[in-house]
Amino acid sequence: MKSIIVPVDFSEQSENALKVAAKIALDNKAELYVLHMLELSPVIMSDTGYISQEHIVHLIKTGEKRFVDFLDKPYLKDIKVFPIIKHYKVFSEVNEIVEKHEADLVVMGSHGTDGLKEIFIGSNTERVVRNSDVPVLVIKGEVTDFKYARMVFASDFKKESIDAILKAMSFARLLGAELDLVYINTPADAFLSTKDAYQKISNTLNKAKLGLEVDIYNDYSVEKGILNYAESVNADIIGIPTHGRKGLSHFFMGSIGEDIANHSRLPVVTFKI
Repeated sequence: MKSIIVPVDFSEQSENALKVAAKIALDNKAELYVLHMLELSPVIMSDTGYISQEHIVHLIKTGEKRFVDFLDKPYLKDIKVFPIIKHYKVFSEVNEIVEKHEADLVVMGSHGTDGLKEIFIGSNTERVVRNSDVPVLVIKGEVTDFKYARMVFASDFKKESIDAILKAMSFARLLGAELDLVYINTPADAFLSTKDAYQKISNTLNKAKLGLEVDIYNDYSVEKGILNYAESVNADIIGIPTHGRKGLSHFFMGSIGEDIANHSRLPVVTFKI
């Protein structure tokens, strides 16, 4: 892992994400690029509708000072940290920074009033997830003693899911994490016998020329199945796919990804497909 991007707004949630990113960076000898996007309020707009140069300069200087204070943390001492200030909140620019610095991961904190309850409606985290071409690790609350030895990735094992599976495998290798692939078998989704479920999985994996072990877990819903399975294998991270154009509410078969993120006590990492 070469580098990690951490968008921040100097909040407590930002620091939660920064702590996790620092842990991953330290373990993998990666660089941290800490990104702040200036909030250009309409209050500072001139009569002509343009922002005055002096206000922009003031915002930049204020942002730089806050960066110095925000990054003065003991857990960053042995890590190469590069602050980046962007003048506008254009979240598609995250990809430009990712590409420029060959980043492998974006880490963000959640701003939901109740965990991730509200991050899916017009939030900064949603915008980054929707636009990011690399995995985005969403941190909900403070994570003490962060570990990433084991990651769960659930799939429906349809043809279009192969790309996300490959990305999850690559990411797990990058972290040095053990990856558990699981198929959640539910009554609402044409409950299959164990034999038929394995046949469905094998058909897809054979077409992709992948020889992988996959667990089948029976539960009342996909959401509950993923959460219960993750708990049963003592996972550290849950991985889910997201269709970039549709945002987080269409992670995985409708609103399943949203529900997983809302109710998971674990960090959630998204993979754009």
